[in-house]
Amino acid sequence: MTPLRRRVLEDMQLRNLSPETQRNYVHHLSGLARFYQTSPEHLGLEEIREYQLYLLNERRLSPDAVNQFVSAAKFLYNVTLETPWPEGALPRARVPHKLPVVLSATEVHEFFQQVCTIRYRAALMTAYGAGLRVSEVVSLRLSDIDSKRMLIRVRQGKGKKDRYAMLSPRLLEVLRSWWCSQHPKGQRQNTSPENLLFPGWRKGRPMNTDSLQTACREAARAAGLSKRVTVHTLRHSFATHMLENGTDIRLIQALLGHHRIDTTARYTAVSPAAVAAVRSPLDRLGQPPQTQARRRTRR
Repeated sequence: MTPLRRRVLEDMQLRNLSPETQRNYVHHLSGLARFYQTSPEHLGLEEIREYQLYLLNERRLSPDAVNQFVSAAKFLYNVTLETPWPEGALPRARVPHKLPVVLSATEVHEFFQQVCTIRYRAALMTAYGAGLRVSEVVSLRLSDIDSKRMLIRVRQGKGKKDRYAMLSPRLLEVLRSWWCSQHPKGQRQNTSPENLLFPGWRKGRPMNTDSLQTACREAARAAGLSKRVTVHTLRHSFATHMLENGTDIRLIQALLGHHRIDTTARYTAVSPAAVAAVRSPLDRLGQPPQTQARRRTRR
């Protein structure tokens, strides 16, 4: 390991960046070093811009991936190397706005009918029933399930934040069935509250997120769904169905752990019920204003 790489890793650890962010930054900075066959500390801003154009035009990376490189480069040069850059250096690529893929309630039901094992079915139902991210599902522990208050504690979710998610009676029943299938009566006394709810095949390790994603894709294919379904699709579907059922959008924001309300508000664009509930101004043409109509009614 080079001294520069060690220093970057130490700076990221001091700022408590997530392990995934650290891996992404190291990946992009290693690609930069391989491209120029030299240490990034010997490169200037023009070389960084040239590499950014290479990623866009030659590698044809997505705008999100290019922006990840920009974040990694700014961290290296502005934080670790303390290099002053002019305002607006390395502009970020504009990311296209796309609506999330959402399953209907019927499609969700057909999807769960095709999940291969109780292990994956319980995990995927947790993602849909509580609106959790895939990383949050596999990290759950037995002590996070509060059956008395019907809550799920999410530890250190996105942004290193704790929150509570809802625990429906049906989901609690599914989780209990899953837990009892893995821990017969004679073994339950030896289980610790800190045991993983969805352990992996390796002792002490959680379920692999890739294997859960694979089970999700296979179930969607078996159900005959033409949409691209991932575990995160179940989270999108949870939020949309909650909105269609009349749940206040700020409560949905809290359940999902969104920092900004406009992130949650995008589900109104994919909810047919929300769109259909709005009356078009075309239908009001030729009609008296509502205020005048109310006054006439009172008279």
